Amino acid sequence: MNTGLSRSRRLPRGFTLVELMITVAIVGILAVVAYPSLNGYIQKSRRADAKTALLAVAQKMEQYRSLGNTYAGATLGASGVYTNTKSDNGYYALSFSVVPTQTVYTVQAVPQAGQATDACGTFSYDQAGNKMVSGGTLTASSCW
Repeated sequence: MNTGLSRSRRLPRGFTLVELMITVAIVGILAVVAYPSLNGYIQKSRRADAKTALLAVAQKMEQYRSLGNTYAGATLGASGVYTNTKSDNGYYALSFSVVPTQTVYTVQAVPQAGQATDACGTFSYDQAGNKMVSGGTLTASSCW
């Protein structure tokens, strides 16, 4: 019986193990290269969480000062001028780096969890509008 195709001319079906292993190796290499870059973009996008929170605290501090002509006594938390001690999405913990005085305060946003390895480190903002970073490898101008 002749089926029209000889055994040596049959079309291959599926993939060989070697082809499959090469494909897995290529995908693995691409993942190793792409993941750090993706993680960097995610951390960069989360920085907005710190900036938004710091500016919200600054606004509340100015309201506080307009009522009592001082920053002294201002706190963060449930009974404070700003009721949160974390940023809206929880990537940063908020605190005063120095206890507020009559004319000076500096509030900071310390990175938490997955944001802890961010190259900007801790964000800070003071009563004069100075935008600062510390503990990271990038400058304030590149982070803010």
